[in-house]
Amino acid sequence: MTKVSVYNAAGEKQEEITLPESVFGLPANNDLVHQVYVAQSANQRIGSAHTKVRSDIRGGGKKPWKQKGTGNARTGSIRNPIWRGGGTIFGPSKDRNYTKNINVKMRRKALLTVLSEKARNGKIVVMDTLVLPEAKTKNVADIFTKNGIEKSVTIGLGKTENQTYKAARNIPKTRAMEIEKLNVKDLLDTDKILLSQESVTKIEKHFVK
Repeated sequence: MTKVSVYNAAGEKQEEITLPESVFGLPANNDLVHQVYVAQSANQRIGSAHTKVRSDIRGGGKKPWKQKGTGNARTGSIRNPIWRGGGTIFGPSKDRNYTKNINVKMRRKALLTVLSEKARNGKIVVMDTLVLPEAKTKNVADIFTKNGIEKSVTIGLGKTENQTYKAARNIPKTRAMEIEKLNVKDLLDTDKILLSQESVTKIEKHFVK
């Protein structure tokens, strides 16, 4: 069982709770996590790099010289890829599809595995609530300071805490999102995870089937 302390906005300890084993007690599975991380990264790839093949380059329609009798190597176009100014061989194309498919069960298990690993390493900060008196960036920054969040953080928000998203989105290296949108890449790309008691309960209800 993994136990964590619950803090308030002032950084004061309120109580100690036991995190649900079905979410925060999974064993490590690096192969699965790596597969899901790579797939998610590939699915975010725009693929805007594009080079022209010989058919995309203007000119080159006329044969430079006759086939035989000149002593030169035979060629059919000045846009031949081996000529300067010619097309590119095997270059990147904007038409390439980088998408990788990962089924729902794998994606869900990888997410819970990452949450479990973060819990074991003491990288999860739980608060009594993430509802702010005012949706201001200063309020979120104060929470970070008083609860020892110094590097990067992913904030998982419950249904009543959506206003915190607007207040947190201007803080560098901070990713705030609803519990349903938690994903492997964001959790691994940030140092800590900030949750409320409401969001811990919601994670178990949403991801444990």
